[in-house]
Amino acid sequence: MMDALGAGEWLPGALIPSEAELAARFGVSQGTVRKAIDEMSGENLLVRRQGKGTFVASHDDPRARYRFLRLRSDDGLPQQKRSQPLSCGLEKADAATAAALDIPPGDPVVAVERLLFFDMSPVVFDQMFLPAEIFGELTLAMLEQEGPVASIYRFFEQRFGVHMIHAEERLRAVTATAKAARLLDVAPNAPLLLVERRAYTYAERPVEWRRGFYTTKRHHYHNELG
Repeated sequence: MMDALGAGEWLPGALIPSEAELAARFGVSQGTVRKAIDEMSGENLLVRRQGKGTFVASHDDPRARYRFLRLRSDDGLPQQKRSQPLSCGLEKADAATAAALDIPPGDPVVAVERLLFFDMSPVVFDQMFLPAEIFGELTLAMLEQEGPVASIYRFFEQRFGVHMIHAEERLRAVTATAKAARLLDVAPNAPLLLVERRAYTYAERPVEWRRGFYTTKRHHYHNELG
């Protein structure tokens, strides 16, 4: 089933075959198929819908649209999220980017910069690096056409056929560079939270490395454990 997902046989949002059909295809019992689907649902690879069947998970689902974004407002109130793309272009991968994306140093990558707003306040300055082998046709105009409230992972899924299934992050405290301070409307050298994220598609392939600079004046990073 994982091979079918990785090969694009079942696209994000698509209904997968029934348990009986899958059992016949793989020569196993329906109970075995059901257990596999349960495990894949727990990993956000599949989504069960009562009375409709099992579907491939998609970032088009509002429940999953921001599941990798863990920033919350201190007052706990919901806030409208919107993004503003700033730049997009090709560059050569430096050593850190190459290691994160598992590509040779010097290979072309697409570098994207954007601001993320909660209501009217800029709270995240993102620097994203994507392998040009997959995202080489990405342009700033494409990102701007998506509109300010679109999920970038939903866009990657629909335009490039890449579904981000999980991510790992490293967090550390840093001080704001002059550029980050200007974009986030904080003082130079103000404390920021740096979130370095590596996102994976099927077969544990890293397809995005991101450096997000978070201002925590009125927000905090929220995670649930267990």
